[in-house]
Amino acid sequence: MTPGKQRLISFRTKDGIELDALLLSREFDNKEDMLNTPIIIHIHGVLGHFLARGTPRLLPQALIEYGYSSFSVNTRMAFMGQIMGEGIFDDTIKDIDAAIELLKKEGFRHIFILGYSLGANIAAYYAAKRLDPSVRGLILEGCAFSLPDSQRERWKKWDSIPSYDEVYSKAKEILGSNPYKSTNDQIFIVYRAWGPTFDPFHTEVFTYKTWWFMRGPEAYNAMTYKLISKVKVPVLFLQGENDDILEAWEAKELARLVCDAGNFDVTVKYIPQAQHDCMENPDETIKAIVGWLSSLSV
Repeated sequence: MTPGKQRLISFRTKDGIELDALLLSREFDNKEDMLNTPIIIHIHGVLGHFLARGTPRLLPQALIEYGYSSFSVNTRMAFMGQIMGEGIFDDTIKDIDAAIELLKKEGFRHIFILGYSLGANIAAYYAAKRLDPSVRGLILEGCAFSLPDSQRERWKKWDSIPSYDEVYSKAKEILGSNPYKSTNDQIFIVYRAWGPTFDPFHTEVFTYKTWWFMRGPEAYNAMTYKLISKVKVPVLFLQGENDDILEAWEAKELARLVCDAGNFDVTVKYIPQAQHDCMENPDETIKAIVGWLSSLSV
């Protein structure tokens, strides 16, 4: 394993949220070489980089072997931000803005964004809404076609308590006419959200406000299929062949929407012997990412 240089960085977004990130790179002969090498901003799923296993923890170190630097950002969604009230999906765009500005000030010239699971939907949302010109491409691993629709179907499958519609009704009652500005928020628990039992492993927890903007029927920015057509940079979709969370068609259908809008620099790779976390098959995942990056001639 190639030893790397690591630097833990804390920085703030424009709305005052303090974020932590790990800058990881190999040893370079000079700083100019490092700045000319592609760097990948890693956006995690629910847990955050420093707690999760699989892609968020393993991939940045693995990419060092091929000379690629990484900037693993713990967004406001990290460490179960969905139950602390700060994890507002729409606001994550400010986290990526801040990360990119920091890298640009450092002098990096070739920036890519990789989103894993929830992070893939966040990255797609960012790229569709206001992509910085410094960003050269997007890697979306385990990207849901629509976070609200996915949860609605999953809760229906397991007969969740409360139901999706019951949560929506309660959220409207709690949050009022302006959910974003509402100061009246509460934590709630959904049983049988991930399976048929009342075990904690099958339970899901949110605040009504975080749920509203990430999973509710009016969470339009989390409905990736509605905005993915606006992404104009090269995109690599990664999905495990045996994904136990997403349906097999989701990556292909999102890719089709991007192509139909005129962006033909789109690649879809299904990783064999992998479920939702493609790093269950690290050799194939790294091969797909490195091959795609190499094809872009950066």
